[in-house]
Amino acid sequence: MSFREGHIFSLTKHNYSDYAGLDFSKISIDELRQLWLETIQNGMHGLCFSIYEDGQSPGDVITKEQVRRRMQIIKPYTQWVRSFSCIEGNEHVPVVAKEFGIKTLVGAWLGHDLELNEKEIEGLIDLAKNGYVDIAAVGNEVMYRGDLTEDQLLDYMRRVKEALPNIPMGYVDAYYEFSHRPRITQACDVILSNCYPYWEGCPMEYSLNHMQQMFGQATDAAQGKKVIITETGWPSKGESLRGAVSSEENAMKYFINTQAWSKKNNIEVFYFSSFDESWKVGAEGDVGAYWGLWDKHEKLKF
Repeated sequence: MSFREGHIFSLTKHNYSDYAGLDFSKISIDELRQLWLETIQNGMHGLCFSIYEDGQSPGDVITKEQVRRRMQIIKPYTQWVRSFSCIEGNEHVPVVAKEFGIKTLVGAWLGHDLELNEKEIEGLIDLAKNGYVDIAAVGNEVMYRGDLTEDQLLDYMRRVKEALPNIPMGYVDAYYEFSHRPRITQACDVILSNCYPYWEGCPMEYSLNHMQQMFGQATDAAQGKKVIITETGWPSKGESLRGAVSSEENAMKYFINTQAWSKKNNIEVFYFSSFDESWKVGAEGDVGAYWGLWDKHEKLKF
């Protein structure tokens, strides 16, 4: 029996409603790498698009050629791509994605700077009216960071919905925010939930179960609306957080478990992230640079 037959195909026998992940103790590190590679090659629903090369960071203007090169790399592996901004070259992401036949969840980045917010909202509306947006995301973790008030965010959401009545619109934040902020949840067509067991210090062996609980809390808050996991992932290197250990082995395990569970249950997941990005070492510490499935040189990690 091949490794694929013994481990991948046997997953179909499990009840994924209470699926807690594979027993990785029975496989070697080489088998784990092979299973990780096969899981990627089998394809995934969505990827968060990492736009910045080594030495670049938000504020730098990114060329369409750079976006196209990176999109070409991920094209065989994903059906959807998620972008985070509509200015400074980020607007190329949905345009290039459509060239490659990839669907798009397009985000307008909102923060303290109201002038930049206007450019983001206008950019999102413009992209959508030109056919480049399948789902519109108005803001990312704005409530978590405390950059705007609920009323300010709701005003931006209303503007986008009025301009784009036929495009599903939502707001991205940590899963628990949708329980705490019912007005925002009500304003969304679709609930866009970030679920990170790692950032809550969860050990790897309990991580998938914890992520399922996060998804369940967002689902309860959604009251029948679709919930999409817009970010989840595990870092392959860097400082660990309490019981959550950053390592190549854990990054592979988490990716495999997430993809198997989400596919079995038809849950739409945007994995974070496509490429390692060195600029993310700021508030997140050194671990911020190691969330990609590909490294900063655009090579598959494992």
